[in-house]
Parts: sequence; structure tokens; C-alpha cells
Amino acid sequence: MLINQLPLVTLFLDQLSESLTSISPDARLTRSQKTGLCIILVGLIVTESLNWAAFSRRSLNQAKPSRLRWIFYYSKISWQTLLQASIKNIIKHYGITHGTIAFDDSDKKRSKKTRCIDGAHKVKDKATGGYFNGQERVFMILITDLVTFPIGFQFYVPDPALSAWRKENKRLKGQGVAKRDRPEQPTPDDINYPKKQGIALALLQEFVGHFPDIKIKAVLADALYGTQDFMDNAALMTDKSQVISQLRANQIISSKNSTTSLSRYFSRQSGVKCTLEIRGDKVQTVTMLAARLHVKAHGKRRYVVALKYENEEEYRYLVASNLSWRFIDIARMYTLRWLVEVFIQDWKAHCGWNKLSKQQGAEGSERGMIVSLLCEHLLLLHPEQSIRLKNKQPGLPVGCLIDRLKVESLLNTIKDVVDSEDPDKAMCELTEKLSGCLMTRNSSRHMAGRDLGWQEATESLKYHAKAA
Repeated sequence: MLINQLPLVTLFLDQLSESLTSISPDARLTRSQKTGLCIILVGLIVTESLNWAAFSRRSLNQAKPSRLRWIFYYSKISWQTLLQASIKNIIKHYGITHGTIAFDDSDKKRSKKTRCIDGAHKVKDKATGGYFNGQERVFMILITDLVTFPIGFQFYVPDPALSAWRKENKRLKGQGVAKRDRPEQPTPDDINYPKKQGIALALLQEFVGHFPDIKIKAVLADALYGTQDFMDNAALMTDKSQVISQLRANQIISSKNSTTSLSRYFSRQSGVKCTLEIRGDKVQTVTMLAARLHVKAHGKRRYVVALKYENEEEYRYLVASNLSWRFIDIARMYTLRWLVEVFIQDWKAHCGWNKLSKQQGAEGSERGMIVSLLCEHLLLLHPEQSIRLKNKQPGLPVGCLIDRLKVESLLNTIKDVVDSEDPDKAMCELTEKLSGCLMTRNSSRHMAGRDLGWQEATESLKYHAKAA
């Protein structure tokens, strides 16, 4: 598919420019900036990668890689408010007044040596149990009655001093060095290297500050964020809305002056089988127990729900900050957290950044993420998607929408040829341009033009064969 000026992308950038002006009068996009961003966004849709050379080829060399790179790195675009303006557009377009926020983190594998890729570090591989060099991001999405879309992100980088201490401490411990003889743990630098929970709270505070009229019904996160600090601060930022996370089975709880672990406490009771509606769609039979317990690590009472689906042997333990909710409503609300996993999967597969993104430095990584998420926002404004969602009909997945835009880009190219004054000449010019953009690479599979040496018997050595 070729890169063309798609009407949807042009309209999207015009609306984005107006929203930027309402946020900051000096942030309005210029004509040149709109043209460059249009090529980048259409290039992401067509090639599903963030690659300047690929964008240039698909535009028949009309968009030079150097020009796109200059717009990306040096053009005075207000990148910090670009995503905020896009979120404002979607909220206005769909009339959003309330929603639920969900957090999750994701990683991106990189090569072993990444001197120019910002924030690359040693990451635990959940699939193999080993480690790889890569980047990690924390995502924040907004789940509403109509749409689900990303509203914030930030890269996570571990504290290098703390990482070096852990590595040295592990080495000395393996040698049998006593704890008193090992170096003390350094004070974590939470300002320059915040933890994932701190990043999530900062993203939540930023969204609430920019969009105070949006009522947050609940904040959802997995067990990594099930700490006292995160749950208390998230509830405080969102006007005491519900915050739901998970607890480990070995966490200590207190009830009626007895102290035990979560797993032992709920193992004393037989679970109640009931039906649970999953994300307002399917109904599943589950086994549930619930109690308001004092969680030692949190220093206060929490509503704990033990939940077990069919064919599962172990309970998972949901924890909620607001004790006034029904336990069935807590469980139903937490099923929405799966939507952040769906978003990450769709975004990785179709929005370019996760496939090929070698932009260097902190600006390259951050701006690449921004234009990739803008592509996600753009798809929500597709006319067919918008009509479906506003009429309470199932929306189209990202892949279907991208296929439609690819076809539209191809049809625009054909239309330009047909509508020209001399279609035959226009077709010849298009053919020549396409031929000129095709890459030429030497294949290592075929041996033409290579000296493969003498591949026959040598007359002077035939006597060796007779002797054998």
C-alpha cells in the first residue's frame, strides 16, 4: 500500500491543532508540521512500523527520511501536550463523563547492546523465566461505557545504584559473606527513578489534573500495585473512588484477634458457587468468598474477595479499598482489568512502535510512543467505528480498521490515476516511480558470479585413487 493523504488523518490533525490551541495558544500545529505528522501517522498505518526509510518508499520518495527525521526530532511540536489534546478530542467526540482507569506494564525486547536506546535494562522474561535486555512501560487506559483507549504512559527505569547493590550483594552472599560485612542497601532514588507504583500514581494525578470533570468510578491494577501506598493515594486522588488490586496468598491478615495468612483463612470455609458476569457479556460459574479483614501490610481493613473460576484449584485474592461495595460488584468491576491486556496486544500488533522502532535517546522513545498512541486514538474516530459505538453496537478491532484504511489509501492512488487528464501517462509515471522505489539487495543464496574453486578430479593426483 502507498502512503497518501487520508481525509480521516487530515481531519484528525486539524482537530488536534485546535485542541492544542485551547490548551496552549503557542502550541498550534503549522502546515508543515501537519504534513509531516500526516505522513508519519499514515506510514504507521500502512507499514505497521516506525521506519523513515519505509515511509519514504511507500510515499514514492516524496517524503524524504531526513525531512521526517527533522520533524520528529527538531520541529517545535508541543509533544508533551499532543497526547493530552488527542484525549480531549475523544472525550468530546463521545461525550465521556465518567469511566474506570486500569494500569498495566509491558516490555519490549531489544538487542544485547543498546548504547543509543534510552532506558534499556535487564528485564525478567515471563515466558522463559530468564532475562533479556529491553525497555519497560507503564500504561494507563480509560474504560468507559462506549470506548476503551490509552490515556497515559511512562517508561520505567530501575535505580542503577540499587541494581548494582543487588548484584554485588547476591555475589557476596553466594560466597558466604555475613550480612554485617556486606554493603548496606543504598537509599532508593524515587525522584529520578520512580517505581512502577509511583509512575502509575503520577500518571493518575496528571490525568485527574487535566480532566477534573471526568468522574473516576474505580482504579484497577494487578498484584504488583496492591500496596498500601498505591491504593490509599489512588483513592485520595480520585475522590475516594474504589481501588481494586490483588494480594498474595501468603499475606498476613487479622480477624477477631487471630492472625493467619490469606490462604489459610479462606481454606477454613467452603466457597459459595455463584454466577459472575464477565465484562457485561459472558456469564461464568465461580466460587467466591469475601470478608472485611485487617491486612497487616496495609495497616488497615480491606475488603478481600477470594475468587476461583471453574477448573481452577487455587483462589486469587482481590482487595478493595472501599468497604461499602458488594463483593459481587468488586469481582465484576475487576474483570474489566483484562481490557488493558487486550489494548496492549492490539497496540503491539498494529501500531508500529513495538515492531520496528530504533529512534535514539529519551526523546526518540517517548515521541515514538506518542505518535503510536495517536494512531490508536485516530482509529477511534473512524466513521464506521464511531457510528457503531455511538449506536451501542460492537466496535471493530484495530486490525479491521487498519485494513480499511489501507484499502482507502490504495483506492486514493487509483483514483488519482483515473481522474488525471491523461490516465495512461499517469499510470506510466506511477509504474516508473514504483519501480524506482523497489529495493535491490544481493542474495547470498545464489552463486552467480562467485568463484567456487576447482570441483573436479585433478589429473596429477589420480594415482592416489588408483593406489587406494
